[in-house]
Amino acid sequence: MLTALKLLQSKNHDVEMSLRGVLRGFGLKVGPTTPRTRELVAGHTTLSTVAEALVALRSTLFEQWQKMEKRLRSLAREDSRARLLMTAPGVGTIVALTYASAIDDPGRFRSSKTVGAHFGLTPKKYQSGETDITGRISKIGDGGVRTALYEAANVILTRPVKGSTLKSWGMRLAARAGMRKAKVALARKLAVVLHRMLTDGTGFVADKAAAAVTR
Repeated sequence: MLTALKLLQSKNHDVEMSLRGVLRGFGLKVGPTTPRTRELVAGHTTLSTVAEALVALRSTLFEQWQKMEKRLRSLAREDSRARLLMTAPGVGTIVALTYASAIDDPGRFRSSKTVGAHFGLTPKKYQSGETDITGRISKIGDGGVRTALYEAANVILTRPVKGSTLKSWGMRLAARAGMRKAKVALARKLAVVLHRMLTDGTGFVADKAAAAVTR
């Protein structure tokens, strides 16, 4: 269902971009609303035909996307693991279900610290002789989980989150290394914290999160 949701979201975006591209070719710029599209193509027979087809397709995709998301929200309310994960800041329905389904059994990881590497959120290392280079993150493993954790980190760092140790740590890192690197690092820390929550069966506790970010 998560894969289907992502597909619907992606295709909805593709259709919207295609519609904008078609209209742009005729010097027409469409805003965010469908009625605006119909106004722009009024009187253009061919453009009206194309626009109506794409608008109808986009409407259908969006409707199904919303239905799928609603169903997933319902599943999250019924899933004890998802409810547990959603006690953490920045973690909503989709992030919780994506992470829980990918982890499956928390016991298959010997340590919470290894989860970040499992999902490709740790920097690549190149060592040879006196050379020791730290590169970008490896991006191995499940890209969907990596994206979900990055989005959760983005929420924590860019939206009001009261009393969050994770936000404080991330903002300090952002001041030194930049916001993008801070989001990646926070996503990695969040992976560790969420795994520990699943392992212990306890909700988000700021003190435990503080211990995780200082390691």
